[in-house]
Amino acid sequence: MKILTEKEAEKFLEKEKFSVIERFFVKSKSQLENKKFSSSFVAKASGKKIIHKKQLGGVILDISSTKKAEHAYNKLKKIAGTEEVLFQKQLKGKEFLLGIKKTPEFGHSIIFGVGGSGVEQKKDFSFRICPIELNDSEEMIVETVIGKSVSLEEKQILKKEIMKLCELVKKFPEIKELDINPLMIEKYVGYVVDARIVFE
Repeated sequence: MKILTEKEAEKFLEKEKFSVIERFFVKSKSQLENKKFSSSFVAKASGKKIIHKKQLGGVILDISSTKKAEHAYNKLKKIAGTEEVLFQKQLKGKEFLLGIKKTPEFGHSIIFGVGGSGVEQKKDFSFRICPIELNDSEEMIVETVIGKSVSLEEKQILKKEIMKLCELVKKFPEIKELDINPLMIEKYVGYVVDARIVFE
């Protein structure tokens, strides 16, 4: 079994034509000196042993200057297991969960629902066993509470992303688990904001 870090998972998804949010990684505070923060960024602790970042206090929001970035870097580097700090553009809006899960009984399933923290408690998701058709992806969306609140444009983007997961399963049947949480939409593009992948 191989577990990809967030950095590795996002790089893998980017290679497979998923759009990943604007981001950069720093290993030393000096690397921040020439960075420009024209919009708000999020800072995250990153490392092979860092899994539940929020529970560790490993996520800092609203970074809009080099000074704030340096302060966030100093704080996050103190968290055990932090190898580098991820800075990514901060988006606002609906947070969606897209995922793949492989079980001995059903093989690969595609999951869609509400994203963000506390996904297990919200329990707003639907799933289908692969392979699925385009109409299945629409059904998955409208079966959820969050899916009922999306615009027609958002629905089209989400359907496209769900079908891309199905293609990923065909290409990489060794995927055991995949979580994109959240996927967020800005300017008619669905962006991967955080990801985790487990291979058999």
